[in-house]
Amino acid sequence: MTRSLNAEAVIRLCERVEGAQTRGNAIPRLTEEYPGMTIADGYAVQTALRHRYLARGHRLVGWKAGLTSKAKMIQMGVDVPSIGFLTDRMARPEGSDISVKGLIHPRVECEVAFVTGRDLSGPGCTAADVLAATDFVLPAIEIIDSRFSGFKFDLESVVADNGSAALFVGGGRPRRAADLDLASLGVVMEKNGEMMVFAAAAAVLGHPAAAVAMLVNILHDLGESLPAGSLVLSGGITEAIPVKPGDHVTARFQALGSVSIRFVE
Repeated sequence: MTRSLNAEAVIRLCERVEGAQTRGNAIPRLTEEYPGMTIADGYAVQTALRHRYLARGHRLVGWKAGLTSKAKMIQMGVDVPSIGFLTDRMARPEGSDISVKGLIHPRVECEVAFVTGRDLSGPGCTAADVLAATDFVLPAIEIIDSRFSGFKFDLESVVADNGSAALFVGGGRPRRAADLDLASLGVVMEKNGEMMVFAAAAAVLGHPAAAVAMLVNILHDLGESLPAGSLVLSGGITEAIPVKPGDHVTARFQALGSVSIRFVE
């Protein structure tokens, strides 16, 4: 991947994104100041952000694939998937009240989460490799929150913003991936008792495991691999749904049970 930003610019943008994430204030797209910014630059900013959080005591627990469904790509005006990191401080219990304090544009997505039992590395990682290395899968809700004004961004900026990662919740019934037809798995997202969206997990790059393989191959390009025991969110199966205080959200997954959360001030 080709870089255009020097180390000083990467740190400057890392601090800008970190400030937006920690203070909950919207910022302009990074490409407005750096129009020549590349996706590789975005990952350089994201990596600097990850190292900064880990140095402050966060623990890396896994990764997320983003912009993996056609609906989400169309919604956000991009055409290439991306990845981001997950830390222990992003996790919330199933059934919990989730405060929107500090969030700018909170939205929810339903995703299949993979927990790996063996290390995975690229290049050339395939969906079959992912399934063979998976310990179990479970249903999850990801709460995303772009830090860019108006929830409008380009791929370079969203990669730097860690793929809009904010919080995530796992629940339901963990199952062995080999016991399921993950591609045809049906998912329904309800908000306040009303069905908002429904789709099959094949909306995620044809198969959720293909999204995890894509993530592993991007990690290889970044000089990283996916260790055993990682949790991987395979990407939103439908478009993201906005939420606000008072909203109750339930994601119902065929054969995997459901995950519910409530949003509060």
